[in-house]
Amino acid sequence: MSIYLELFFAFLQVGAFSFGGGYAAMPLISSQVVEKYGWLTAGDFADLVTIAEMTPGPIAVNAATFVGNQTAGIPGAIVATLGVVLPSCIFVTILALLYTKYKELPVLKDALLSLRPAVVSMIFAAGLMILIPTVFKSGSVEFTDGNFSVRPFVLFVLSIFALRKWKLNPILVMVLCGVVEVIASLVF
Repeated sequence: MSIYLELFFAFLQVGAFSFGGGYAAMPLISSQVVEKYGWLTAGDFADLVTIAEMTPGPIAVNAATFVGNQTAGIPGAIVATLGVVLPSCIFVTILALLYTKYKELPVLKDALLSLRPAVVSMIFAAGLMILIPTVFKSGSVEFTDGNFSVRPFVLFVLSIFALRKWKLNPILVMVLCGVVEVIASLVF
């Protein structure tokens, strides 16, 4: 199968089966680009998440564009991006028509309410997929000598504190972490 078809269908699955936004899509993106096709390593995937967050636009679209470009250049970026957005365009159009027609049904209200725990757990899984390879050099949670990276863990804890305690803008926190990391790299 050509690389373009692989990119299209890999990200078509991401677009079709990930619910809850970009962070919830990250486990599915990882399974496609790291595990199934091997287009990226786990470390590269952590970098991808950072780039996708820092770039304006939806995270899944940014991730698809990045992976497509890394794998097959500009045509790959276009194909992967089309693959990830096509299911949403189709689903949203159909759902808008159905929701407008049936929005007062109790079963619809209950169904939407029941999706919340699944979305929260998918976001949590995405967070772990980013945190573990960043903090543990081997990519798995093992407290062996030299496997634990203190600086990323400290930045993570300080970021959570800044976001929760002072309600700082997440973009500002990401930029500050990047600045701290550059300074720490130069000093140490």
